Amino acid sequence: MGQILFFSEDTTYRLKHKIALRIWIKDTAESEGFRVGDINVVICSDAYLLAINRQYLQHDTFTDIVTFDHSDREGVIAGDVFISIDRIHENATKFGVTERDELHRVIIHGILHLCGYRDKKKAEKTLMTAKEDFYLARRAF
Repeated sequence: MGQILFFSEDTTYRLKHKIALRIWIKDTAESEGFRVGDINVVICSDAYLLAINRQYLQHDTFTDIVTFDHSDREGVIAGDVFISIDRIHENATKFGVTERDELHRVIIHGILHLCGYRDKKKAEKTLMTAKEDFYLARRAF
């Protein structure tokens, strides 16, 4: 069906385990009742993501992730997931987790957004965190 592609922008960071990540993302989407369309995961710097946040969302703040949903077919998720590797490093230290686990949590957070989950209200955030924990535990790598 679709492709899951990984890119780096304004950073030297390179993702590891891309094949395993693709399988995990696809399995997560399927568990949520979706097929995977075209998904781009872009690992970038704080500055790069801040520029996107300002331009497209009119938010003048640093963030770990911005997800753009491009789904146009029922039951198929597609979009762009931008992740600040700088926020990943900082949040991993802040939350006492490995950078790998924090990165994977944020990747799956973006996929869950594409599946329709929100996180603005407390109940939504609680459900999103539970889903992240569930899918993180299902990683096979």
